[in-house]
Amino acid sequence: MSPSAKFRHVLSSFVSNMLNRLHGQPESYDKKSKYRFGRTLGAGTYGIVREAEGPDGRVAIKIILKKNVRGNERMVLDELDMLQRLKHPHIVKFVDWFESRDKYYIVTELATGGELFDRICQQGKFTEKDASQTIKQVLGAVDYLHKNNVVHRDLKPENLLYLTKEADSDLVLADFGIAKMLGTKDEVLTTMAGSFGYAAPEVMLKQGHGKPVDMWSLGIITYTLLCGYSPFRSENLQDLIDECSACHVVFHDRYWKDVSDDAKDFILKLLKAKPEDRWSSEQALAHPWLSGENATDHNLLPEISAYLTRARLRRGIEMVKLANRIEALKMQEDDPDNSDMPKDATSAANQTRHFQSGKNANEEGSSGGGGSSGEKKEGEQAVGEKRTLSKAIKGAIFREVVMAKVREMKEQEETLKVTGEATGEGSK
Repeated sequence: MSPSAKFRHVLSSFVSNMLNRLHGQPESYDKKSKYRFGRTLGAGTYGIVREAEGPDGRVAIKIILKKNVRGNERMVLDELDMLQRLKHPHIVKFVDWFESRDKYYIVTELATGGELFDRICQQGKFTEKDASQTIKQVLGAVDYLHKNNVVHRDLKPENLLYLTKEADSDLVLADFGIAKMLGTKDEVLTTMAGSFGYAAPEVMLKQGHGKPVDMWSLGIITYTLLCGYSPFRSENLQDLIDECSACHVVFHDRYWKDVSDDAKDFILKLLKAKPEDRWSSEQALAHPWLSGENATDHNLLPEISAYLTRARLRRGIEMVKLANRIEALKMQEDDPDNSDMPKDATSAANQTRHFQSGKNANEEGSSGGGGSSGEKKEGEQAVGEKRTLSKAIKGAIFREVVMAKVREMKEQEETLKVTGEATGEGSK
């Protein structure tokens, strides 16, 4: 850079910083100018996650509306503190953070290789031996967390991402939004946490929980990875609680006859109704199944593909719910003139599906800024895909959307209750 160009850059930064101060922005807000925002990766109760181009490449930025965590800011500070401490090859890396008048921004490494099950289905073959090594990577990350007194609390396939598209890419654990750093070895957490179908019995029963909840979730993931369906399949919460509490794990011969006894034993060591009976991460790492020696070469791909087909219908429904969440977040922004929300919520929700499957950003037309040409291309692609949906699938989605709306209203009521509980937990 020439001396004159360098001077212009310094002058521009100085003027920008002064304007930010005049507009009441915090000092760290100046960092935002280093990032060019792109497609939406996800959205939740408190904010949205977007891809961005930074000084050192592509990153993921979690944007949290301050008004949504008012009175419970400790939750954000805990997540920041935790992410900065965690350094492990199978855990998504912390990059930076900054804030504006109305938002917090948490910048992390961007995993571009797609979700676990999506990536598996792109391969020609996936054996039990491959599954054992995949679970070994996840368990290594969980063991690291537990040794550092951290409970993830939301282990599920959607939070297991491949770092790159390379065949030998590492699998990384993401989304530490509800993870907790325990103050003492015996500390017990009491709030509802986790995802339906993966939460341990003690969580659903609100009996207090700790590290064993992650081991339960890992048991559910392992079972599903090996046969393409969950060991506990009730869709009603109370029925699921009863089923998980009884903890009767069945290995149906049709799907499990070619799976090793080691694999079944590994699962049974984790799926225990009482948390004190579950194996710890350290014990599980020493299980012979993870050595791969007795794991079979049985191809699991047909079962996983069948699972993913069912999951895609659910994702179609989730896209509707996600678009609704994005619209709600846009309405909650205190500074709409300086919005970080995408202009078209439906197109933004559609973008997340392509990202989860690990498709290339250039293929999706991703580019910076709301309302960009990238978002327009996504919208056009979404229209094209909608036209190809069969009438049967459209009808199924319509029926499920109606039911999803009812469930979402119930979830919102539960979220209000849980947020109140979380505030109490944070003050203990």
